[in-house]
Amino acid sequence: MIRIAIVDDHALVRAGLHQFLGEHVDFRIVAECANAREVMDVVRQELADVILLDISMPGQSGIDALQAIRARAPELQVLILSGFPEEHYATTLLRQGAAGYLAKDCDPGEIAKAIRTVALGRRYVSSTLAERLAEDLADPGQREPHELLSEREFQVFLRLARGETVGHMADSMALSVKTVSTYRSRVLEKMTLATNSDLTYYAMKHGLIQ
Repeated sequence: MIRIAIVDDHALVRAGLHQFLGEHVDFRIVAECANAREVMDVVRQELADVILLDISMPGQSGIDALQAIRARAPELQVLILSGFPEEHYATTLLRQGAAGYLAKDCDPGEIAKAIRTVALGRRYVSSTLAERLAEDLADPGQREPHELLSEREFQVFLRLARGETVGHMADSMALSVKTVSTYRSRVLEKMTLATNSDLTYYAMKHGLIQ
């Protein structure tokens, strides 16, 4: 029996996933979470084998939640189910420890297949994403600028793009203002951009924020 926690801020999405996954005899839904705080309660209690995680949530994002889950329970499998297409986030999140990535418009049967795959400790990628990863290995120069950022730089980039101040990020990420400012400088340099507004424009253009 694979114990699954569904994490999405939309109640209808959670209900739909619960109904679909509940039809499989080898799945058991142990929790429905609307935000990152609720899923961390599930992680601390060791209730789930697989976390089905949306990355676009109010407050702490799913990307931040992924980092917190990996720090607390590195063996726990986190399968990303996102409204963003694979090409926007998938490779970055797989590097950050996600066990797999699926877009919400995928075939429902693929979700069940992915859950069974990651529950065995393997990573799951769609055929489309596998082809993209192979292309990146063959020609790293084809990667987008945001895909060259480290895990922490990518987090800082998204927060800046959403309009967060350096001071607020320092508090929420338990870092000094100087450290966050250093990350900001690295992000701008790596992405050859000049201002926070440039980061916001880039993120919106590439579908990284809504």
